Amino acid sequence: MCTHGTPVPLPHVRRRRTPAPPPPLPQRDGVGPVRVRLPADGPGSTVREHLVLRLAAPTAAIDGMFDAGEIVGSDGTAVPPDTPYTPGLCVWFHRDMPEEPPVPFPLHVVHRDDHLVVADKPHFLATTPRGSHVRQTALARLRHELGLPDLTAAHRLDRQTAGLVLFIVRPEERGAYQTLFRDRRVHKEYEAVAAYDPDLGLPRTVRSRIVKERGVLTAREVDGEPNAETRVELLAHRADGLGRYRLVPGTGQTHQLRVHMSALGAPILGDPLYPEVTAPVPAGDFRRPLQLLARELAFTDPVTGAERRFSSGRVLEAWASYEEWAADQ
Repeated sequence: MCTHGTPVPLPHVRRRRTPAPPPPLPQRDGVGPVRVRLPADGPGSTVREHLVLRLAAPTAAIDGMFDAGEIVGSDGTAVPPDTPYTPGLCVWFHRDMPEEPPVPFPLHVVHRDDHLVVADKPHFLATTPRGSHVRQTALARLRHELGLPDLTAAHRLDRQTAGLVLFIVRPEERGAYQTLFRDRRVHKEYEAVAAYDPDLGLPRTVRSRIVKERGVLTAREVDGEPNAETRVELLAHRADGLGRYRLVPGTGQTHQLRVHMSALGAPILGDPLYPEVTAPVPAGDFRRPLQLLARELAFTDPVTGAERRFSSGRVLEAWASYEEWAADQ
């Protein structure tokens, strides 16, 4: 909970977590302001000193924000730099946005109502702001283009994966839709293009134990009780040695589909991580996207009770025209 002054000690009782107060600043290009809450034992004797010591930003930049009145309290009024440090006090501001090469592919809205927005995300567009991808994300684009500042994502797709993503319009309904994904009550189907191997013995269900360690790019299979399950089916194959596969995950481990296809000896075309990590490409290089597509989402709507089913209209490029996908553009 953010305070406007010295907090009053409270008895030690179990309490529900207090939701964060609404931002006092509007979004910019679909990106909300940053909230900094002063901890009980943080450094500095003033708000300015604390932010200088805490934030990874030049002192001159922080002073410039104070001078311009861009650092505000929960009531939206500018906070003077010499404001005494007060534990629990919250300040808000907009951070400087990194330069991001525009992702030059359309983000299609396939469904919109009072509860949901379903978008058909292109390759290379992150789902939500993270790291160096802030404005060039599906969430920021949709908030800005649709005028829905409270829009949130019910789940995420990897930046390299294209296809359907579900977004929630009303904050009070967020938990109901996110719980669908947590409890695996959403039927998801993916398509992938990979080498065709007649000896794979498809269809089959792949089960293994996958672990993903923080700070490590790739996930890996280890011995132990399986925590990842994927149904793999061959949809078609052709003379050039490519196959088109349907992948139906029964679980949602990080990189699960990519790990399982690689373990079968048929890594997905364009995968920069499996079976081997390749050198990073320059920012703005949108060649050879990962040939993985979230094709379908189906579930019973927890708010309206309606049966929902959505399909992507995208076609994987390597299947439609391998020569164009593989060309050195």
